[in-house]
Amino acid sequence: MNRVTRWLSLFRVNIAAELMTVRVVQGSGFVRTYKRLHNNQKDAVDAAIADIVCQPEAGQAKKGDLAGVFVYKFDCVNQVYLLAYEYDPQTRVLLLVGAHENFYRNLKR
Repeated sequence: MNRVTRWLSLFRVNIAAELMTVRVVQGSGFVRTYKRLHNNQKDAVDAAIADIVCQPEAGQAKKGDLAGVFVYKFDCVNQVYLLAYEYDPQTRVLLLVGAHENFYRNLKR
């Protein structure tokens, strides 16, 4: 079982005494960037994803071209990383992860 599959299988959230399964879907931009990260960076991203699964409103909602997209900022090995995602009650769609440089330009693609 690879690393991504393992943490995807672990995300079950207990909401209001009712067990709901939250499905985490990875976009192609997220997968492409995630596989190039070092293990310590992947651990930080995994922790950020766990935060998003538990509290999807934790990120900042974007406006304009990126309406409906949320961006969560987190510390990743002494650097601020951004994680873009969309959500509804049952799913979280991970769009992109990376440093701020060219992040929003790449997200619009």
